[in-house]
Amino acid sequence: MAKRIRVDEDTHAALASLKGDDETFDDLLTRLLRERRENIGSGASLWAESDAPECARETRQELKSGIDT
Repeated sequence: MAKRIRVDEDTHAALASLKGDDETFDDLLTRLLRERRENIGSGASLWAESDAPECARETRQELKSGIDT
């Protein structure tokens, strides 16, 4: 079932500039969502095999404990 969404003229123009000649707006939005998911997924591994997550947790704990006192 098709749905309609409203966008203002500027948003439509911006989307149209990103749309390929052989793409529908549905194709464009699907592509943009897929690319965003891929970018988020690839960014999730940036801290793999580093101590950055643990350091961030420790810093957060220190900041929280400083607020409590």
